Amino acid sequence: MSQTPWKTDKWFVSPWNFADPVREQLHFPKNVQFHDITLRAGEQQTGVIFTRDDKIRIAEGLAEAGVHRIEAGMPVVSPSDTAAIKEIVKRNLGPQVFAFSRCMVDDVKRAVDCGVSGVVMEVPSSTHIIELAYKWPLEKAIDLSIESTAYAHSQGLEVVFFPIDFSRAEMNWVLDLITRVANEGHMDALALVDTFGVLAPHAMQYLVRESKKRINKRLEAHFHMDFGLGIANTIMAVAEGVEVIHSTVLGLGERAGNIPMEETAMALLTLYGIDTGLKLDRLYGLARLVEELSGHKVASNRPVVGEQLFQIESGIIASWWQNCGKDNPTELFPYHWSVVGQPAPKVVMGKGSGIDSIKAKLQQLGVKATEEEAMSVVMAVKEYSLKTKALLTDDEFLRVLNATLPAKTVAVA
Repeated sequence: MSQTPWKTDKWFVSPWNFADPVREQLHFPKNVQFHDITLRAGEQQTGVIFTRDDKIRIAEGLAEAGVHRIEAGMPVVSPSDTAAIKEIVKRNLGPQVFAFSRCMVDDVKRAVDCGVSGVVMEVPSSTHIIELAYKWPLEKAIDLSIESTAYAHSQGLEVVFFPIDFSRAEMNWVLDLITRVANEGHMDALALVDTFGVLAPHAMQYLVRESKKRINKRLEAHFHMDFGLGIANTIMAVAEGVEVIHSTVLGLGERAGNIPMEETAMALLTLYGIDTGLKLDRLYGLARLVEELSGHKVASNRPVVGEQLFQIESGIIASWWQNCGKDNPTELFPYHWSVVGQPAPKVVMGKGSGIDSIKAKLQQLGVKATEEEAMSVVMAVKEYSLKTKALLTDDEFLRVLNATLPAKTVAVA
């Protein structure tokens, strides 16, 4: 790690992140991997539908971004899902390819037929959800898990055990269930599953530490965003030694979604110095692809991949950009746009524009104006933007400019 990991030529974050009293609390594993679940859990977001070809295109994008594992789908869902999984496996894109299944032997057989190398196997794990939502006797969850995980192992699959509603279960009960599956069935890894996003970050250390006392297996983090805490929970878990992160592109997923890969990877790299090996400059393009294929419109100010993150409207920030943007861009932005594949910053015209914004625009157009003339354009731009409640397009700016300074008319395209 460099002597100033908080300030490089690519980002500028708080030096306090790397203070010794902070760092001594962290116990990151040697390697952190991303297990992408966009093609399965991401499609569970209401209204999101991926065709076979969509899934293949997204899988290719994930591979190009350096994702370590792709959960390609759940074969039992549909013939289309099965076909997509088989084709993704066949293309040998680079990442490991897993399937998702219930703890049922028939589900595992379908995964085996798809040619995947691993399987994430789910079972209800809190007594209340087993009895109320599934209407099962408690022992059924254990018996099914033991039988099916042992069968998956016998077929050469890597098994990640996935206890649904782990975070709302009684601790001893769920760890007893998991221990029995590990001892009597098979488990290569255990997913810590916060199905409803209800775990607080300060409880995450407790969950990881209690799990480690009983389960000597690789731990994986699968958290939801119902209270907006999934990323914080994930980082807390990884800082306790959890090795694999389950995430989706854009945070797609049931209800408020799963944790977004792009934000989590960037936070780990810049705030903690943890390089996961992802090709972060592919994140913006991957986000645009998933936005298009999912029909899920991304907020323009979404962290990392929002389209307006590097647009400058504020007059004050435009002044900063003029003063030091070329040589010291991270005085204005916490990380350089190129790190995540974003377009370069640009000054845009709107109600928030100031005199420096207008001067820069006029200079770009080759228009010479006095301070008084420039200020008159500022006021006209503000008035126009207030009427339309939007930024000005280039043509709209030229019309406003020509109406305000008719002696300096500039041709409108």
